[in-house]
Amino acid sequence: MITHYPFSDDVLKFQELIDLLPIAIFIKDAESKILAMNKACELQWGINFKNIQGTDGSQFFPAEQIKQFLIKDQEVFVNSNQIDFEETIWNYSLGQNRFVHTFKKPLYDKTGKPLFLIGMSIDITERKKAEQRLVEMATLDTLTGLPNRNLLKARIEKALVHDRHRQNLVAVLFIDLDHFKVINDSLGHDVGDLLLQAVAARIVSVVRSEDTVARHGGDEFVVLLSNLKSTLDVNIVAQKILDVLNQQFLINGQELHISASIGVSLFPDDGKDIWTLLKNSDIAMYHAKKSGRNNCHFFKPEMNEQAKKRLSMEIELRNALKRDELLLYYQPIVNSRNFYVDSVEVLLRWEHPNNGLIFPSKFIHLAEETGMIVPIGEWVLRQSCLQIKVWHDRGYQVPRLSINISTMHFRQETFVADIVRILNETGVEGRCLAFEITESVLMENVEETIGTLQQLNTLGIEIIMDDFGTGYSSLSYLRRYHINSLKIDHSFVRDLSADQAIIAAILAMAHGLNIKVIAEGVESEEQLSFLVSHGCSQFQGHYFSEPLLVAEFESRMWKYKSVDSQLPRWLNSKLCSEPC
Repeated sequence: MITHYPFSDDVLKFQELIDLLPIAIFIKDAESKILAMNKACELQWGINFKNIQGTDGSQFFPAEQIKQFLIKDQEVFVNSNQIDFEETIWNYSLGQNRFVHTFKKPLYDKTGKPLFLIGMSIDITERKKAEQRLVEMATLDTLTGLPNRNLLKARIEKALVHDRHRQNLVAVLFIDLDHFKVINDSLGHDVGDLLLQAVAARIVSVVRSEDTVARHGGDEFVVLLSNLKSTLDVNIVAQKILDVLNQQFLINGQELHISASIGVSLFPDDGKDIWTLLKNSDIAMYHAKKSGRNNCHFFKPEMNEQAKKRLSMEIELRNALKRDELLLYYQPIVNSRNFYVDSVEVLLRWEHPNNGLIFPSKFIHLAEETGMIVPIGEWVLRQSCLQIKVWHDRGYQVPRLSINISTMHFRQETFVADIVRILNETGVEGRCLAFEITESVLMENVEETIGTLQQLNTLGIEIIMDDFGTGYSSLSYLRRYHINSLKIDHSFVRDLSADQAIIAAILAMAHGLNIKVIAEGVESEEQLSFLVSHGCSQFQGHYFSEPLLVAEFESRMWKYKSVDSQLPRWLNSKLCSEPC
């Protein structure tokens, strides 16, 4: 039952009613003394009515809070105002701030004089917390707690308005972590997430409290610097970021090292709106990546033209597959015994409708960055298998086709399954193929790589380590991998006079491990003689043949009738020495 002020008969009228209600209800007199409250009010305020009865509550609420209560009470009694659910923050005996909706209304006597004040207080703290969580979800990155894109854009817009009037510089720094995918792929996304959190904390530690550090997505961060006087300030901050990220990270007891590439755009020189500034800083970051990573580049107008060309090429490359603009060329790999063809490397070209023949060096890097390298790689594999099938159906003895496999394609979870599917669909056996993969592929995720290579060997596919000597060249791994051949990079063959010792060492090492060696880029008698004298088993290059389209390749391979001794020996052979 409601507790009431003992000499106030009028209050008794409300006892039973308000005590049944779940909403906190209280009654005060004209002097703001508390006459009554229901059980819900006692629970909400954390106060026993007996301890507050006949007081203004000053012993339970801070002085400033009581002052505000009294002001509002007087509005009700003196001005006969009704206060409709005003939102306030209460700090009371529960020892925490609570958000409360307060309703106050005067009760009059028969003469119309305000006699009592009846009030209700509804605790909306949980609702406010839920609203705050929604705001945070909409404006903060859930992993790092940094502002997300939405809040970043709002901050940039505010900075542009503010500093436009003051004629100050605003800088947008676009930060992308270098080789972060390697950490995710090798150590798992849990470690990657912890590293991103540590990176975020370090970037925040080297900027001013007034600056904004936001996560743009993935391993990309954006820093907004406002109220700047010169670009020197930007340089200082960018270098601090590079330096602090270059220091080792300790994640789950494991030492990790990472670097970053930073692109900078400045307001108003590089853009007068948020979208232009973000775009141009991204473009500048891309140039920092191209120039070796772990550095900072400021945006320059000519970068925009390059970015437009890159975007245009990306769109055209995506359409190249659909429009059958990709071509395969074939270059023989001959043996040292009789110069017969042991295998043939399949080389990709792009027949652009306006720009003519484009070599892989102009578009493969873009294909890797955009992920297009995977469907392109599958296309090359399928077309190669279909060509083998055509040659088999014509009765030709076909040399093994050697196909370059990109790192991204090799790392696909479905890589081996896709190979098996294509072999089954085309009716070609794995022993008709060789895969050329780079050393960098072999050095990542060693156990997983060994497993994949074993599966390929089981299918009969030979493995060639491409560009040997230009990468890690970790000889300790060669015995662990199922490598059939090493391919000496053409740069060593081209600079034969300077690299003879390197080539001789590679050949001696390969012989000791019983691994065949292919020398690519052979163009002269001198190069050939040196390689033969040191035991190189196979050769590839313009000395024997340039890459050929299928029709010309067939003509030279199987149909050429000349016996001109000046022609390379392979042109006169009708059979491969090792047909598949």
